[in-house]
Amino acid sequence: MSTVYESQQGTAPAASWRAIPVCGAPQRVIAWRDGRGVPVKAFLADVAALAARLPAASAAVNLCEDRYAFLVAFAALLSRGQTNLLPPSRTPHAIDEALAAHPDSYTLGETALDPAPPHYLRFVPEGIPAEAAQAALVADGALAAIGYTSGSTGVPHANPKAWDKLAISSGHNDALVRGLAGGDYHVVATVPPQHMYGLEFSILLPLFGRASVCAGRPFFTGDVAASLRELPAPRVLVTTPVHLRAMVEAAQPLPRLAAIVSATAPLSAELAAAAESMFGAPVQEVFGSTETCVIAHRRTAHADAWTPYAGVTLHPQPDGTRVEAPQLAQPLVLADIIELLDDGRFRLCGRNTDLLEIAGKRASLGDLTHKLLAVPGVRDGVVFQLDEADAMGVRRIAALVVAPGLSAAAILDVLRHDVDPVFLPRPLKLVEALPRSETGKLPRAGLLETLRERKREEGDER
Repeated sequence: MSTVYESQQGTAPAASWRAIPVCGAPQRVIAWRDGRGVPVKAFLADVAALAARLPAASAAVNLCEDRYAFLVAFAALLSRGQTNLLPPSRTPHAIDEALAAHPDSYTLGETALDPAPPHYLRFVPEGIPAEAAQAALVADGALAAIGYTSGSTGVPHANPKAWDKLAISSGHNDALVRGLAGGDYHVVATVPPQHMYGLEFSILLPLFGRASVCAGRPFFTGDVAASLRELPAPRVLVTTPVHLRAMVEAAQPLPRLAAIVSATAPLSAELAAAAESMFGAPVQEVFGSTETCVIAHRRTAHADAWTPYAGVTLHPQPDGTRVEAPQLAQPLVLADIIELLDDGRFRLCGRNTDLLEIAGKRASLGDLTHKLLAVPGVRDGVVFQLDEADAMGVRRIAALVVAPGLSAAAILDVLRHDVDPVFLPRPLKLVEALPRSETGKLPRAGLLETLRERKREEGDER
């Protein structure tokens, strides 16, 4: 049975505390709700009110869907010395795993959930300024959040994020977007705040910079346009290639944009160019990971090389790339294979988990997926390698494809012109939709389950 916490006042741990650096005057708008601006002083009043209700604990799963509510909860937890837990999804299994890893934690949100998750505390931010809202404080060295990898290459892994380190990476992101917008800017994001990319560009920027953010998370193209119209210029759209493609294909009219930011999956130069032409704004792709936060950027329609943020140093290795960055407590190795250029930029050459070697020949899953998506009539698709080996000891390659009106045989016939026979995906299964997450990623577990379901439907035991 779910437990709902009653209001309790816990005791924050002893530490040196500083004000959360919400930039700007008390009247600066930090968020937009239903077309109305919420000033900083109202935000701080909501943070203080929620902080007084939080139970004594080390952490809480921040389930807020409304972005302003998430912002309030994020800061309130910080002010009580508690960590924001950001599981890779809102499924009961993912929430239970996060709670189990932090036994004294609870769940927090702004909606009436039925059934409620374990130890659920509901709150409703009012957005009404207090006469004198006090500053929200955060402890030096506070563990602000624990983000989780998406599981696209296996099991999600926890990644702790210290408050002072988030301040460093946020400074780079703010400088990038501010340069595109020409000053203070206003963000509409289609990605959830629980995802590290969504956290960086829709939660931390309003805290560390002078940005404001739309409280909603529009999904359909018309909703994105409506949300943008509620904000003043300059407007910045923070989105994914999946959403961007949908808007381009729908030829959805948008109000004037200062910039579009994209991440979570590779963005093709063709899609970036189409978006720039249709919406009249530069499309800036950012590169990073849950482990590193954003470390580089490029204008994809005009360059295939990435420019690292200041202080980021990359060291190619046989199994990936060692990253040194000011926001990292110590260097870490990413699975991405890169080519360093003489001017300090770099090209991505795939991931070590993407590289294939069969019958003495080599290919990459990323390149095979790119060729699949280039087949006329293919709307979406992915190529991936199976876990089990066949009788020859080879792990076969499979594909899931969304291509109404096409047959698997027709798609394979086109692929044969560009793909070596040993890398042709078999099985290749047609599906109505890929099992994408909220951010457009494709968790490996979802791909394998979708493939199994499709085989059962077809009576395919291979």
